[in-house]
Order: sequence, then C-alpha cells, then structure tokens
Amino acid sequence: MARRIARFVIALSGLGGGVLVGLRTSAVVEGLIGAEFSLWQELLYVSFGAIVFGLLAYALAPWVITAVWQVTSWLEGRIQKAPVQDVLAGSVGLIIGLVIANLLGTALARIPLVGPYLPTVGSFIIGYVGMSVAVKNRDELVSAFGLLRPARDKASERVSVAKILDTSVIIDGRIADLCRTGFVEGPLVIPGFVLEELRHIADSSDTLKRNRGRRGLDVLSRIQKELETPVEIFEREVGASLDVDSRLIKVAKVLGGAIVTNDYNLNKVADLQGVKVLNVNELANAVKPVVLPGEEMLVHVIKDGKESGQGVAYLDDGTMIVVDGGKRHIGETIDVLVTSVLQTSAGRMIFARLKGVDARGIERSTAF
Repeated sequence: MARRIARFVIALSGLGGGVLVGLRTSAVVEGLIGAEFSLWQELLYVSFGAIVFGLLAYALAPWVITAVWQVTSWLEGRIQKAPVQDVLAGSVGLIIGLVIANLLGTALARIPLVGPYLPTVGSFIIGYVGMSVAVKNRDELVSAFGLLRPARDKASERVSVAKILDTSVIIDGRIADLCRTGFVEGPLVIPGFVLEELRHIADSSDTLKRNRGRRGLDVLSRIQKELETPVEIFEREVGASLDVDSRLIKVAKVLGGAIVTNDYNLNKVADLQGVKVLNVNELANAVKPVVLPGEEMLVHVIKDGKESGQGVAYLDDGTMIVVDGGKRHIGETIDVLVTSVLQTSAGRMIFARLKGVDARGIERSTAF
C-alpha cells in the first residue's frame, strides 16, 4: 500500500513537472517564431508535457522507490551503529557548516551568471566538510562541550571516576586483589584495543608471552565473575593510527577518567598531558614498611652486588638491600645496619652495612 501511494505521488510530481515544462517550451517557441499561440495550442504543449513526464515518472517510480528505500535503510543502519558521540559531533559540525555557508551565500549570490547556484553548492560542500571535521575530531569536541561527565554516586555524592586499565596492569594481576579489598572505586573501563592486544599476546608463539596473555585474560574473567566492581568495555575506536599508550591517554581524556598502570613511561607521558594516573607500583611502594637509617635488620645475602665487596639481599616484599661488604657473607643470614633508603617510582632500594662495622668498613673492637 505504501509503495502504491509513493508511486502515485511520484506520478503526480512528474505530471506537475510536465505542465511546467510544457509552459516553458511554449514560451520559448513563441519567442523563436515571433507569434503568440492560441489557448488551444498552449494547452497542447502543456498536455503533451504533462502526459510524457507523468508516464515517465510513473514508469520510473518503482526504481526510484527501491533506490530511496535502500539508501534510507543504509543510512539508518549506519546511524544505528554509529556511537552517540559521532552522531552528536556530526550534527554540531553540520549545523556550524550550514551557518557558515548561509553567511557566505549572501555574498556569493551577487556573482553574475553562477551567483544563484553558488549558495546551494556551498551549503552542500561546507556542510559536509563541517560534519566530517567534527566527526574526525569528536574526542576534542566531546571534551570541550563536556558531553561526557564522570558518574556521580548518589549515596555519597562523590564523583566515581572511570579507571582505564592498560595491558601491563591486567597481566600483572594485582588489580584484582585491589578491587577485592575495595580500594579501587568506580567502573573499570577496558578499551577494545587493549583486549585485542591481550588476545595477540595470548596467541603468541613465544611461550612466556602466551602465558602472560592468558593470565591477563584470566584476571579479567575473575574480576567480572567474582567481584562486584563494574567492568565496561570501551568499543569505540579512538586514534586508530596511534600507539596503544597514546590511545589510552585519549580514552582517559574523553571519559574524564584515570589510567591504571604499572608502566613507568606511560605514567610520565600521561602526567605531562594532564591525565590522572594510578600506578600500582607506587601504591605497592607506599604500603611497604618504613625503614629508617640506623635501624637494624636481619637479612639473607644471596648474591654479590655491582660494586666491589657488595652483597645483595631481598625482603619478603621484593625490596632490594645492598649490603656494603656483604660479598663475603653470600649464603649467610647476617645482621645489618641501614645507612640510607632510595625511593623511586620503580621501587625502593635499601643500602646497609654490616653490623659492628663503621662507615669506613673498619670492624669495631669490643672494649673490655
């Protein structure tokens, strides 16, 4: 029924167009021969134009309806699949482009011959350019207009900032333990390209890489199934031509979230670009027991150090202890005295010397 109505409307449009063409043709012929047609002659031109164009429109109507239906379905499918940010950005860009085209059209219309057509052509071109530029730069546009804001927890009126996980922190696995303890709030966001990178690592021919990738996937599965922390997958493509670290930073800017990582380089680059970073290594270092110079410790020396005479020991949490003069005590458990502590974003290092030996390495004698 709808197709019949559409075909009838198209035929009427062709009929009306034929009437206009007939009138225009009649006027042109009158000008060429220098005489005026009678009413019946003009009606003949009009009738001929109306019949020809009406029949032509009626015959072509099924093809036109099918073509319009296919184009409409294609556009509808593309719009449904497109992210909301793309649709909003494209609409804003189109509106801005049409406004600019309208402002320029007034001046362009004064150009002789082609002037009347330039505003229409300019509207198409500038509107398309505005829409295209807006979609390609949607991330900056969304951030500028604040279309995405952090979710607010109604119960506590606190802002829940999205935590974007990078590949290294997923493979590391400690993020699951942090979520279990409740120290990490807000939704965990996993970009699609991070999942793709994990999949490539899990399918690697290298045994070590393959095991690391599978462990990362197991960690994500455990977080989703066992913990109450919400997990969201960020599917939209952001900066497809950039490296993974740069894309993570762009995702964090779009969502207004923080990157959770243990990658030192990503941490520094994100800090430079004003993106909040939660470094798991820094958290681990912050909760380690505080050791002050002058404290005594009982350590087990396991190997020699880089400098001459040094020995190396480790605490249970993995903190390295460099013992001056400890090389000759490799394999022994000895008492040491802490001399200094070096704290870096990569970890903590403790320097110590043997108990009963002064700073110059001279063993102190016991007085009787």
